[in-house]
Amino acid sequence: MTHPLSSPAVRVHAIGGPEVMQLESVEVPAPGPLQIRIQQSAVGINYIDVYHRTGVYPIGLPAIIGSEAVGVVESVGSAVHDLRVGQRVTYAPVIGAYAQYRNLNADRAILVPDGLSDTQVAGMMLKGMTAHSLVRRAYPVKAGDTVLIQAAAGGVGLIVCQWAKHLGATVIGTVGSEEKAALVRAHGADHTILYRDRDFVQAVKDITAGAGVQAIFDGVGKDTFVPSLQCLAPFGTIVSFGQASGMVPPFDLVGLRTNSAYITRASLAIHVSQRRDLLVSAQELFEVVLNGAVRIDVKRQFKLSQAALAHRELEGRQTLGSSIFTLP
Repeated sequence: MTHPLSSPAVRVHAIGGPEVMQLESVEVPAPGPLQIRIQQSAVGINYIDVYHRTGVYPIGLPAIIGSEAVGVVESVGSAVHDLRVGQRVTYAPVIGAYAQYRNLNADRAILVPDGLSDTQVAGMMLKGMTAHSLVRRAYPVKAGDTVLIQAAAGGVGLIVCQWAKHLGATVIGTVGSEEKAALVRAHGADHTILYRDRDFVQAVKDITAGAGVQAIFDGVGKDTFVPSLQCLAPFGTIVSFGQASGMVPPFDLVGLRTNSAYITRASLAIHVSQRRDLLVSAQELFEVVLNGAVRIDVKRQFKLSQAALAHRELEGRQTLGSSIFTLP
């Protein structure tokens, strides 16, 4: 019989800054009939964790935040027949990841193929499946396209750069420093724009000889979304998937003269709400990583006790690529 156990976990008791996250011991009950309990070895750190902590995306409190991890099945519920103890599994996006142990509905678990390390998997699932939702579903990138990636040196941005290049696109990425520009070029970008030094709208016009781009992937929000519309080619698509600089403000589509633009908001949770879509997304991500088309760069590793430091670096745009927590 499976019994409850105690687990270290990072919990948020109030909306606020990084200091509201507290490392505590929590009780993890025996998994329900359709659940598994996972002993996690690595947990991904993502900007959506900041949105949960600060209330941009409201959650019930107190809460364990974090949306992806990898580990082994420690126990299974009585009605779970397709998973067994000891198998390596991952998941995303399911809140509650900042912990050593957790229960998970079995239909959200994804078996991890051989050839991928726990470090890679923790740094790639939410970001990589988000990238899949952008370049394969929200705007299916095709050979000959030119695409613009805002904040291209982030975890999602680096994967989108590589995946779009793999699909045959010309890739333009905005970055905040020369160091980040070099990193983005090493991950498939054909052109980089230092947005602190140059107006990115004019830079895109110069790069494309005034033609504009077929697609823009924007996870920055307030500072970039409206100006980005001026970078689109006729019938181009802008995909909003985040708001690191704040929420996109109201805007006038007619007044902006958007070249008959298509505007869409991508939500990974909706894209993978059905298990068949979750597995397709994960499988296509595994394939491009295993065949070398996409490289997962985990640049920073933290302990759960360093959660506040990890969030300060993330919010301060000090991170490159992916960051993870390693356990125990």
